Amino acid sequence: MSETVDTLKSEKVGAGQFVSETREELKKVSFPSSDDVRSTTIIVILNVIFFAIFLFLVDQGWNYILLGLEWLVNKTVGL
Repeated sequence: MSETVDTLKSEKVGAGQFVSETREELKKVSFPSSDDVRSTTIIVILNVIFFAIFLFLVDQGWNYILLGLEWLVNKTVGL
């Protein structure tokens, strides 16, 4: 238990050391190429369009079903 607590204690880090460690970590990062970004952006846009159309059609279907049920109830009750 004491080992866990010891690792959680933070050391005092200066601003210069923080910046240099941040630069070292950023050197390890691999950034996507512009072609990768372009292709994933196109995929995201197409997915958004697809799901917008799909959800619109589902919403219209539920609207049609509920209007039909309302009409059926009104005919049954005699309103």
